[in-house]
Amino acid sequence: MDLDTRFPAIADLRVRARARVPRFVWEYLDSATGAESVPRRNRAALDAVRLYPSVLHGEIGPDLSANLFGHRHSLPFGAAPLGMSGLIWPGAEATIARAAAAEGLPAGLSTVATRPPEEIGPIAAPHGWFQLYPPRDEGIRADMLKRARDSGFSVLVLTVDVPVPSRRERQTRSGLTIPPKLTPRMLAQMALRPRWSLATLRAGLPRLRTLDPYTEGPRRGLPSTGHVGYLLRTSPDLDYLRWLRAHWQGPLVVKGVLRPEDAALCETEGADAVWVSNHAGRQFDAAPATAEVLPAIRSAVRLPLIFDGGIEGGLDILRAVALGADFVMLGRAWHYAVAALGEAGPPHLIDMLRRDLIANMGQLGAPRLADVAARRV
Repeated sequence: MDLDTRFPAIADLRVRARARVPRFVWEYLDSATGAESVPRRNRAALDAVRLYPSVLHGEIGPDLSANLFGHRHSLPFGAAPLGMSGLIWPGAEATIARAAAAEGLPAGLSTVATRPPEEIGPIAAPHGWFQLYPPRDEGIRADMLKRARDSGFSVLVLTVDVPVPSRRERQTRSGLTIPPKLTPRMLAQMALRPRWSLATLRAGLPRLRTLDPYTEGPRRGLPSTGHVGYLLRTSPDLDYLRWLRAHWQGPLVVKGVLRPEDAALCETEGADAVWVSNHAGRQFDAAPATAEVLPAIRSAVRLPLIFDGGIEGGLDILRAVALGADFVMLGRAWHYAVAALGEAGPPHLIDMLRRDLIANMGQLGAPRLADVAARRV
């Protein structure tokens, strides 16, 4: 039985991933904050997007490619960065980057990933995106940019929607700290997931390796859901964005924008794209769904718009495109795939989404992604 028969949807990968990782890992990957209203809101807003099927077009071999930053990608999606990615499954950052690079798709690396840019950049090149959690110290900031650039990352992503640590109550209840500290409760959970545990023992406990050169000293005053990165970062302002624009010679993306006014400001200050994101509900539980705000942001700027939030298949990607997105990034889905199937997971995810896009564009009678918006009800 092939993978497409056993795991034809992201939901199937999610079920298998949950069965293969310890509970504290699952709570980190799958949780949001507060009452976790935002993930439900994201899903409901995408479900509300209706598209007209169109008939009598004959056979269609749809063009799934999307242009972004001067590159023509074969598919309109990529791999979003995820903090502590290697906690989900050892080597996840490299596994995802290899699969994305094989298809010419973007792969992001977080400042708080478990592998450094020097290791992942050459794998992801030439379409690696480095996500910057903004360091307060200008020297550290400049050094991180140099390391990312020298490692082959071509796009810098400034994350602006984490001004303070969120509470993430499910993660707190699980007992997870970052980096992890093994407790009897966690060891008991690990014993129930021997494949994950053996792989983690071989790789070593995950830590924030990008930050290793900057993080000597104690973790004073951090919540249990915080990590040493919070000792370095600040909440960026316009001057911070201007500094980055002056010091990064390449595409600069601002991630975490939900208001048209903020998107327009980013455009004025020289950003090359805006990433419409509510951080999957992990930061603020009263945030609107990204699909709700996307049309207004599309009307406010001419910049490329990158979208995330609630994507569960190719149809959702087309819904985002119909609302004005130029490109879609998925985060959890790639990690469900790695946790479920290891090295085989990300290529299967890509193939699954490609098939779903082809099937749904055929129903829409849309030969190109640019034709999808005209099918919106």
